[in-house]
Formats: sequence, C-alpha cells, structure tokens
Amino acid sequence: MSDPTEANGTAGSAEAAGPAESDGGTGGRRVRVVLVDDHRMFRTGVQAEIGQTEQTGVEVVGEAADVDQAVTVITATRPEVVLLDVHLPGGGGVEVLRRCAPLMADTEQPVRFLALSVSDAAEDVIGVIRGGARGYVTKTITGTDLVDSIFRVQEGDAVFSPRLAGFVLDAFASTDAPPVDEDLDRLTQREREVLRLIARGYAYKEIAKQLFISVKTVESHVSAVLRKLQLSNRHELTRWATARRLV
Repeated sequence: MSDPTEANGTAGSAEAAGPAESDGGTGGRRVRVVLVDDHRMFRTGVQAEIGQTEQTGVEVVGEAADVDQAVTVITATRPEVVLLDVHLPGGGGVEVLRRCAPLMADTEQPVRFLALSVSDAAEDVIGVIRGGARGYVTKTITGTDLVDSIFRVQEGDAVFSPRLAGFVLDAFASTDAPPVDEDLDRLTQREREVLRLIARGYAYKEIAKQLFISVKTVESHVSAVLRKLQLSNRHELTRWATARRLV
C-alpha cells in the first residue's frame, strides 16, 4: 500500500520528468489515478492490469485501503481520476466523496471519481452517484474497458456498466426522495453486502471468496446483521431482504 509520502514522491518525479517521449500507442493520452480498495490483492491486480503507463496511458500515483488513507492520498496527489470501492472501513466510498467534495468542485483541476465495486445493488450505485461520482462499474469489467472508462471520466463523461445505468435513470427521474429505512441504516456497508449475498443463496465459503475475507469474518457479519435486525436465521434474513428488494 502506498503511503501519502510515496504517492507524493511518485507525482513529483512524474512532473519533474515532463511529458513522455513516446506515447506507447495511447495517442499521447495520460491520466493520473489513485486506487482506493480495502483488498490489497485486488489493488495489486488492478495495478498490474492497467498501470503499464506506456501501454495504457494510466499512471497509478497512489493507493489507499480505508477512508482516512484515501482522503490523505487523494489530497496529497491530486489525481485526475480516483477508482473508488463502495465498501471501505471508516464510512465507505460515500464518506470519501463527502470529504473530497472541495476537490471535485475545483474548476481548475477537478478530481473525478469512478466507483469500481463488486456490488451491483441499486442503493450502492445511487448513493455514490448522489455523492458526486461520475460513474460506476463492477469488478467484472475487463482491463481494456476499465482504461477506457477512466479516460472517459477524466474527460467529464458519465460511465456505467450497462445494467446499472437504469438504476440511476430511475432514481433521478423521480422527484421524491427515497424513504429512509431505519433498520437498513443500522447496518454497515460491509454488513449490507454480506446480507445481499446471503439473501441470494450464497454459502459462507462463497461469500468469503467473493469478498476476499475469511469464513469466520462472514460469520461475524451475519451474526451482527441478525442481531441488529432482530432476526433468528438466514431464512428470515432472506425474506427481510427480499421484501425490501435488496436481492
């Protein structure tokens, strides 16, 4: 994980070196990116996939694993695009967006956000878009498409995985604010993610593999969800989630 000092050093050396002599087939395009995701292995994979600057035009100038680190690194490096996971320790992607609002509003050098998440739930998509993100793609995206999405966001476009665009259109077509679900608000972002996967019929081992966490951690999250919602078992949990269209 890059710390802010390392990220600053990377940015500084890039500026000192000036424009690259060869565009590596990218048409001379360059974009500075920060990766924000709480799974180190995933960040490493994204870096390997898109971070070959001479080939992709993408320069990864920093990484972060939680909200506080993200705000620090983004403020220090001032990237053009941030790849932002929705579920992060410390308040989630929405909290990063809230704290980085002044950077997004900078007319001279705006920082733009592209959500990159395993979640395809409507409330996650709508939440980060309302928070100021310019797009939302899922982690099933290919490296080539991700690079293209990054450049489109850099240019000010809105980018969504095909199925997710409908969520945003539906949400913003309505003038009525969505009702507040106090029960759902008791859950953390990670607990909501586990809840949805449980409701979809995933086994604990499958959830652990998909979220890059241990089975024991999954069990802890499920216990917390059941306690907070005052439910007794996963069958009641599934009915609860289905009734709220979270599946």
